[in-house]
Amino acid sequence: MILTAPFLAIGPWQIAVIVVLVLLLFGGKKIPELMRGLGSGIKEFKDASKEDDKLGEKKD
Repeated sequence: MILTAPFLAIGPWQIAVIVVLVLLLFGGKKIPELMRGLGSGIKEFKDASKEDDKLGEKKD
């Protein structure tokens, strides 16, 4: 039997509440810095995974 978790379903109202909370916690000036850091972290992760794939292909 598959159990679904209705509390994990995110709707438009939940997204709006999350956005408002983030604005209140971090303020408008900090959000671009946070997103820039998140973007660079994701880019580094992708680059590292690509390097790992290339090393794996060379070993085979």
